[in-house]
Amino acid sequence: MTPESIIAAKAAEAIKALYGADVEASTLQVQATRKEFEGDFTLVVFPLLRISHSTPDNTGKAIGDWLKENAPEVSDFNVVKGFLNILLSKVFWNELFSDIAGNPEFGTLPSTGKNIMVEFSSPNTNKPLHLGHIRNNLLGASVSDLLKASGNNVIKTTLVNDRGVHICKSMYAWEQSFGGATPESTGKKGDHLVGDCYVEFNNIYTREVKELMAGGMDEDTAKKEAPSIKAVHEMLVKWEQGDPEVRALWEKMNSWVFAGFDQTYATLGISFDKVYYEHDTYILGKSLVQKGLDMGVLVQDPDGSVWCDLTADGLDRKLLLRSDGTSVYITQDLGTAERRFSEHRLDSHVYVVGNEQNYHFQVLKLILKKLGFDWADQIYHLSYGMVELPEGKMKSREGTVVDADDLIEKMYEEAKATSMESGKLADMSEEEKDRLYHMIGLGALKYFIIKVDPKNPMLFDPKESIDFNGNTGPFIQYTHARIRSILRKADERGISHSVSDLQPDLDLSAKEVRLLKLLNSYPQKIAEGAAAFSPAVIANFAYELAKEFNQYYHETPILKEENESLLKARLVLIETLASVLVKAMAILGIQLPDRM
Repeated sequence: MTPESIIAAKAAEAIKALYGADVEASTLQVQATRKEFEGDFTLVVFPLLRISHSTPDNTGKAIGDWLKENAPEVSDFNVVKGFLNILLSKVFWNELFSDIAGNPEFGTLPSTGKNIMVEFSSPNTNKPLHLGHIRNNLLGASVSDLLKASGNNVIKTTLVNDRGVHICKSMYAWEQSFGGATPESTGKKGDHLVGDCYVEFNNIYTREVKELMAGGMDEDTAKKEAPSIKAVHEMLVKWEQGDPEVRALWEKMNSWVFAGFDQTYATLGISFDKVYYEHDTYILGKSLVQKGLDMGVLVQDPDGSVWCDLTADGLDRKLLLRSDGTSVYITQDLGTAERRFSEHRLDSHVYVVGNEQNYHFQVLKLILKKLGFDWADQIYHLSYGMVELPEGKMKSREGTVVDADDLIEKMYEEAKATSMESGKLADMSEEEKDRLYHMIGLGALKYFIIKVDPKNPMLFDPKESIDFNGNTGPFIQYTHARIRSILRKADERGISHSVSDLQPDLDLSAKEVRLLKLLNSYPQKIAEGAAAFSPAVIANFAYELAKEFNQYYHETPILKEENESLLKARLVLIETLASVLVKAMAILGIQLPDRM
């Protein structure tokens, strides 16, 4: 039970004893006492006046007197304008300490029995992953782990966008300008090579449009008549028709990209339980379109195109099939959603996609609802803000994106430079140092991105993220290393410690009680973060816990303590704190080193 629920239960007993009224403990308002007042938790008295038929202060005093007399968990109280501020006893805090430290499953919430699918990443196979993909992947992975920690069965999935005009653009440019280049012949990762092709297509296309305009053609016509764009559309038609040569080139270049993606995913610690490919799913929705026509939900125009009229819902008409019978992107999403819910018996489906697609998911849910799928209400679009750099936005076709692999390498170099400045790694082997630099660099990158609420846009600054002070990943990593260092020194001195050493009458300091309060809030933070689909809740909890420990460490002589019981208790406390930090940061995909 939480402190709040214990106080509420005792207060309900007090109300029964004092006023003869039965009150559900869950209806009582108990909250952490505000910092400007003395107390641990506060009971709001005002709703009880209809029972007590007395003043707020008299009611608060009566309940406080009963609790102090009859509840060993309560040591004292004060009443301020209708708020009963309760101070909990050392008996309570020591019991809570033992419960937390003695529970290896602390923080793991009970099973909900729910199946939740989380789709994230979903890259195009015409370019390498970039900074925007990194935020998507880190959010998707951490939200998945957060939902698991809150008791759900989670299926991590991705839909690879491996067909379409954008893919053919890279294929065309490779044929025209790259002379048979391969990842092996160039020494480049396959996704980088294909990304170069995509940028080159834009160069070819831009030149052609300028040449046509110089010959007197208007810009709109030039963009449609440029030889390269016409060739790309012809290539897409051939792909749809199963042309062997086009399909062979498509498979070859996609295989290069997949190999490159896999390397980046492995470095970031990203994995999926199920992978879907657009070339397998793009026709899934066609049967649903026919169903919609039969139901009268959809309409077919004279040219053969199929639409859903959403104007009565405050939206517009949405195209579902082109006049030539080919599907559009939302058609695929309709079919994929129907298959996923039926195959996996999902209770919920979370799409991790940037906020530029808000309208798309609004339409998707509405059309599914009109088609009779009640589970459409269980679709949730985790809409996140874009990532920008100090120099502005990124554009893939112009080659101005921040490449994920380059950024990861930059973070490694920043971590190496910062760690070497500290001068604390002299006795580490080069292999140990290398692992540490990767751990710190990735920790900095992941934490800096995840600590921002998903709904908000963010500015990413590599140098700021690697700071060993402040709200950063390396600060939390260093805190964990500091705790492990203290515990190693205790072992070297032969000071053993375990939960069984904890005494029920320990006089814990205010700082130690503060740490226990923070530790005890961890399961609540798991539930809160999962409900909001926001791993930022866990990131900022970990920072508060690390910050509170460092203040405690500077004020408390842990290893210099002469009282053996208190010394052992402090070692158990900081070891428990380190364990919770490891659990919390693992949800964010961040490892904590034992030495830094």
